[in-house]
Amino acid sequence: MNAIDAIILGIIQGLTEFLPVSSSGHLVIGETLLGLDTPGISLEVWLHVGTLVAVVGYFHRRITALVRSIFSSESEELLENRKLWKALIIGTLPAIVVGISLKAMIESTFDSPVLASGMLLVTGTMLLLTPLAQNKLRAIDHSRGFFIGLAQAVAILPGISRSGSTIACAMFLGIKPALAAEFSFLLAVPAIIGAFLLDFVTSGEKLFEAATLPLFLLGAAVSFIFGLLSIHYLLKLIKKGKLFYFGFYCLVVGGLGLVYLT
Repeated sequence: MNAIDAIILGIIQGLTEFLPVSSSGHLVIGETLLGLDTPGISLEVWLHVGTLVAVVGYFHRRITALVRSIFSSESEELLENRKLWKALIIGTLPAIVVGISLKAMIESTFDSPVLASGMLLVTGTMLLLTPLAQNKLRAIDHSRGFFIGLAQAVAILPGISRSGSTIACAMFLGIKPALAAEFSFLLAVPAIIGAFLLDFVTSGEKLFEAATLPLFLLGAAVSFIFGLLSIHYLLKLIKKGKLFYFGFYCLVVGGLGLVYLT
């Protein structure tokens, strides 16, 4: 892998982490088409760190308000933030359980571009169904947070979009699209941190090897820049009710992947 490859993969990660088209699926297919040999998920973890910084930066005011609610005296807004904290914590648990218990199996799926292509078809179908979701203006409580968390856990598989599955799940639970997207982005923070820590504990030396670290950091920097752009773009499309457009894209990419890579 060289600097150009790292930049390309950083662009792919940044654009597809928050757009509902599966960053992991695109990375697996992209690495295959570029002929890269990147065993395991160390590269993917660093690219996710770049998008983690992007989502924290974009929602820094919201995150600051959430942190402040832990220590401040009670008010209606603080109580709502604490409810959101509970939903985020409970929503994170399924991904933790799946990530730890099935880590070896999950890592092996990142070497299968055919699986990633097939799962993109699943993502595409799911997104095309979102116009059927009824907006009942429901709040995100701990029970709905848990179901959204289950959707995030399934999205550990390459090709299943994390943002797409969590936003779609929230919409089908009656949560308005804008709030669903915000919760999805906030839910990404502990998920990405958890993935980094898990990979660090089990194979930390691979994350910091002198030969590959500069390229990993370059990819992370590029994914940060394009991650900011993709968050801004997706929020605009969701407000216009055009989330399902990405379903057609996923079907096309997944179908072409199966034809080309099988």
